[in-house]
Amino acid sequence: MTAFDLYSLGHSSVAEVRFVAMLRAAGVNAVADVRSVPFSRFCPWFSAKNLVPSLAEQGIAYLRYGEALGGRPHDPGLYCDGIADYEAMARRPEFEAALARLQADAARHRVCVMCAEREPLDCHRCLLVARALAARGATVGHILHDGAIEPHAATERRLLDLAGDDGDMFAPLQQDRLAAAYRRRSRAVAYRVGKN
Repeated sequence: MTAFDLYSLGHSSVAEVRFVAMLRAAGVNAVADVRSVPFSRFCPWFSAKNLVPSLAEQGIAYLRYGEALGGRPHDPGLYCDGIADYEAMARRPEFEAALARLQADAARHRVCVMCAEREPLDCHRCLLVARALAARGATVGHILHDGAIEPHAATERRLLDLAGDDGDMFAPLQQDRLAAAYRRRSRAVAYRVGKN
């Protein structure tokens, strides 16, 4: 198994036992919850009040990061046309400070960044947090629900495929194409004001 600096996982509606098994398989011993609202109406075992003691019983630490790294900002200036603006969020000093704290936690624990969406490309944990971590030189592995761990670079290749970009990965404008693909995908899946 390839070791990553951090992992990422969306709990979706998976059973609690399966969720813990996926964490264990990756050697994770700390969960960094990046949900702005750590509550699940449909899967109450993933609400923080239930998840924290459940993880503790398994010897897994719970780290709350939703305030600074969540995908539903409170500041109206972090929305563009009613859609959460990940690029604006990534420029905030609070975001940068939280990333530094997360990397420090990852130096002490095997950390998995957790949110709700199953597919990394449907979630800010990938499109915002993992992207920023990768830019800082961290390696991120996305734990998929089939048990595979997808390196963030492979997730970015899938992002380019989704965007219809079949250009050369090593072309000089690759970073521009990737940034545009991130922007398009983020606008498609980011939190929208008024969305339930």
